Amino acid sequence: MAESIDLHKKLETIRQFWHPKIIGEANGQYIKLARCEGELEWHRHQEEDEVFLCLEGQLRLEMRDEEVVLNPGELFVVPRGVEHKPHAQPNTSVLLVEPKSTQHLGELESPRAVNIEEQME
Repeated sequence: MAESIDLHKKLETIRQFWHPKIIGEANGQYIKLARCEGELEWHRHQEEDEVFLCLEGQLRLEMRDEEVVLNPGELFVVPRGVEHKPHAQPNTSVLLVEPKSTQHLGELESPRAVNIEEQME
């Protein structure tokens, strides 16, 4: 039987900031949830666009030549190849939609990078 996904319940299970969890997939895309606070490293995804939907709090996506601020209910697509650095206020959560091939921090080598296996529920 089909079941809906309760985003609030799923978010309650996420303990680490910037550690996305895959909650579904559709058409070769992973649907992920993440709790965010502070900032993440500058990175880019050469071959994939990255969709950010702010659910709670406030997310600022800094790019080299501009920035976008997302409040709850607002969405932004970071185009492939664009270097970006997310910043989040306390108690921020986001829903991400990314092709399955997307690496957490692109090609950046970082101890904060989360591989796909770690993102599985």
